[in-house]
Amino acid sequence: MRYHQLTQEERYRITAHRMAGNSQAQIARLLQRHPSTIGRELRRNATRHDGDYRAEKAHSYATARRRRSRRGARFSAEQMARVAVLLRRKWSAEQVSGILGKTGELAISHETIYRHIRWDKLAGGSLWRYTRIMSNQRRKHYRGADSRGILPGKRHISERPVEVEGRQRTGHWEGDTVMGSDLHHCVLTLVERKTGFAIVKKLKSRTKVEVIRAATRAIRSHCRQFKTITFDNGTEFHDYVLLEERFPVKVYFATPYHSWERGSNENFNGLLRQYLPKGTCLRPVTQAQRDRIADDLNNRPRKRSGFNTPAKLYHRK
Repeated sequence: MRYHQLTQEERYRITAHRMAGNSQAQIARLLQRHPSTIGRELRRNATRHDGDYRAEKAHSYATARRRRSRRGARFSAEQMARVAVLLRRKWSAEQVSGILGKTGELAISHETIYRHIRWDKLAGGSLWRYTRIMSNQRRKHYRGADSRGILPGKRHISERPVEVEGRQRTGHWEGDTVMGSDLHHCVLTLVERKTGFAIVKKLKSRTKVEVIRAATRAIRSHCRQFKTITFDNGTEFHDYVLLEERFPVKVYFATPYHSWERGSNENFNGLLRQYLPKGTCLRPVTQAQRDRIADDLNNRPRKRSGFNTPAKLYHRK
């Protein structure tokens, strides 16, 4: 079996499992990786000053190591023009690299594509406008008791069935809200964990009533495909019992400030910001427009799925 590099999401999951007290063998089983892969990751990419393992630092160490070992390559203007065409479709550098490699059209790394984007920007080009702009991430502090999202009876993410963690079957979703600039109109995003297929619903306000109404519409449209949903800890999800009464679905909640526990949803929300950037007022954006955005993203090839699209995997019988 061909070895694949650990992804940033997997490194966040390793951090979360270590914080939960899981052993290396348990982590390997949950991530469906060989135990030696987890052991090597913890040895090579632990934080250098204290020997602890943190996902952000580990990913930066691994990326820097690959960059130093990379060999240079030259590509023709025609080849880079083909890359530019795909970038302008709002595909990520990894998606462009993966699909070109899968079809045998061009062997080019995503690092090379990112370098090309930076050079293009310095030369006055516009390719950078089509890529995701990652904001600076601030580390949360975990000292002291946290009172966010407290509601008696909520199921914690640790209670989910093993098949949810392992992405073994379709039907397990993650959900969150994405806010607009007026701090009123927003969207509900629901992402299926195994396939990456997403649903985007318009909300007139970030309230329990609006969230349950939108989630109900989504589940009715895909009823047999909903078995569990893991939500963020926002109070807008506190009427979740209504969903469990209406549908054969169980709802779980992530740990406060542990966004990596809903990695599929967090990644999708980042992709969504390419279409609805921070600072955008979502009031004039119709449900039809949101459906088109979701359709566009559902038909992008994804690296973790062998560059198949979420729509193809989701609708596969």
